[in-house]
Amino acid sequence: MFTLKAQSRKLLGGKAGTLRKSGVIPAVVYGHNFKTQSIQVPYQEFEKIYKQARESSLIDLEIEGEKSEGAWPGSVKVLIHDIQYHPLTNQFQHIDFYKIKAGEKITVEVELKLTGLSPAVKELGGVLVSSLDEVEIECLPEDLIHQIEVDISGLKNFDDIIRVGDLKVPRNIKILQNPKDVVVNIERPREEEVAEGAPEEKVEEVERIGETVKEEKEGKEEKEKKEGGKEK
Repeated sequence: MFTLKAQSRKLLGGKAGTLRKSGVIPAVVYGHNFKTQSIQVPYQEFEKIYKQARESSLIDLEIEGEKSEGAWPGSVKVLIHDIQYHPLTNQFQHIDFYKIKAGEKITVEVELKLTGLSPAVKELGGVLVSSLDEVEIECLPEDLIHQIEVDISGLKNFDDIIRVGDLKVPRNIKILQNPKDVVVNIERPREEEVAEGAPEEKVEEVERIGETVKEEKEGKEEKEKKEGGKEK
């Protein structure tokens, strides 16, 4: 589990810009039957954690503050629920943390990580096409996984497919995505398709031309015979 330090926040609304200039990000924490709290977190610390945690990892948020300020000293387990970015710089502008409740199932998007090596790619020159980068799952907070590994070593032939229903996850994890959705598949290399089609098309074209020439020749000979017979 990741740990992130935070402080209770006094500057609200338009004054939040002052916080950003000082290297902190304004944020809020909310949850089911939980009073929303305004906090702030160090920009660099959050950026470092977010690269690894994303929205699918639990974070132990350590809040510093006095109860008189409306904050609660100690720590709470949260998920990153939403992030607002600056439209030009793409820097973090605001964060929504969702406080999870023990025994209450949560729904999150989990990353799919491809592992292994496909024989169809290595030996046959096939093209690996990835259609999904993540899937939605449902589970209890304590059962949350950071990612799902997708072993592609079983993709041995062209047109082989791995679907959502083929993914291996712990029994206490429920995948909400359509089990028929394609995760990854193997396609034939484009060069091979062109190479295979070219000779056949050329042969058919030559045959058509040959038949046309033959018909014209036979028609000409037949015409000459008829004209020769009339002259006699």
